Amino acid sequence: MINRHCPTLALILPCYNEQEILPRTLNAVAALLEALKVEGRISSDSFALYVDDGSRDATWELISAAHASSPQSCRGLKFAGNAGHQNALYAGLLQVRDMADCAISLDADLQDDLAAIRPMLTHFAAGCELVYGVRNDRSSDTAFKRGTAHAFYRGMEMLGVKLIPDHADFRLTSRPVLEALASYSEYHLFLRGIFPSMGFRSASVGYARLARQAGESKYPLRRMLAFALSGITSFSPVPLRLAGILSAGALLLALLESLRALYTYFTGGTVPGWTSLIIALLLLGSVQLFCLAVMGEYMARMFTEVKRRPRYLIEKIL
Repeated sequence: MINRHCPTLALILPCYNEQEILPRTLNAVAALLEALKVEGRISSDSFALYVDDGSRDATWELISAAHASSPQSCRGLKFAGNAGHQNALYAGLLQVRDMADCAISLDADLQDDLAAIRPMLTHFAAGCELVYGVRNDRSSDTAFKRGTAHAFYRGMEMLGVKLIPDHADFRLTSRPVLEALASYSEYHLFLRGIFPSMGFRSASVGYARLARQAGESKYPLRRMLAFALSGITSFSPVPLRLAGILSAGALLLALLESLRALYTYFTGGTVPGWTSLIIALLLLGSVQLFCLAVMGEYMARMFTEVKRRPRYLIEKIL
């Protein structure tokens, strides 16, 4: 039975090389949990789970020290190697699904506003199973990051992928949602697309994205592009259909060019040789290569899926 008015809350914080910011995060999260317990908003069994995604710095040592001083409210999970943010988040959520009434995932860099957790709990008490943290102020981001983020959401919408605009991974999930999440077995996880597709009753809470206080972003342009590609190939067959449309269009253009050349020949004109040939070859060749690249990307995804290898290996649990 889920307690909605004084739930056992688990905060899930994936960490990767966060030794610079983690001491502030540990203190801020501990203070928040204590305040919510005093207010009667959450039960005394509530806790934070820090998932170390194979960090190469002192991240795990800091988590271990915090756990030693407060084993009930600060817990840890350590990967044997780096498995990626989505896998770290997924592992943390599954780890707590039998321990908590609801879980809230957030970044360990304190850019997700902790003040938004209270209204999230209010929506949960009202019966919502999913509560999304939606950025209504991205002034702390660079103009380039804001522009690429908006382009990403617009592009995903055009491809038919159901997403919550300006929502990252700051969200509340209830125990029924976590139980449903455990049934998703794909290797390439795109949680931002999985949760909206579930259909559970949901709500949104707006918050201002805060500036990073220490450390550096774990999502440079290269990783952002890889993340977007993962989302597209995980949820949308549209690129495959576009490849077919491009192929059909190229075939039509080639046929038209052939008819034009034949008409010129039979009316006594000279057929342009090298120019016509090279244009046709470049047009058809480039479209074919593009289509092969799109199909190859989907085949690569299937290749990793059918091997059924574990997404991550857990080394230690506190």
